[in-house]
Amino acid sequence: MPKPSDLLQGTVDLLILRTLSREALHGWAISKRIQQLSGDVLSVQQGSLYPALHRLEQSGWIDSEWKDTELGRSAKFYALTPEGKQQLEKEVDSWKRLSSAVGLVLKKA
Repeated sequence: MPKPSDLLQGTVDLLILRTLSREALHGWAISKRIQQLSGDVLSVQQGSLYPALHRLEQSGWIDSEWKDTELGRSAKFYALTPEGKQQLEKEVDSWKRLSSAVGLVLKKA
């Protein structure tokens, strides 16, 4: 299982934006959703997650709001902004180009 540091730079942002494209979530739920959807292969630790959330919020790609969780505790929920949806499309296109190029190198090397 790759460690979070094994993820390519920028991949965490892509994973967070994609995860938030379905619904607003709090930080722990974002991390768990990424782990679940990746079949327990990817794990985004708090030390990577929260700086990325802050960076995405500063960029205007996500908004946050304090709400109660399903357990009745207060947590900061993050949601994609319209600008974040546009950025997600750019990030997905970039990832497809990158992964395709890596695939070509692996096939031809």
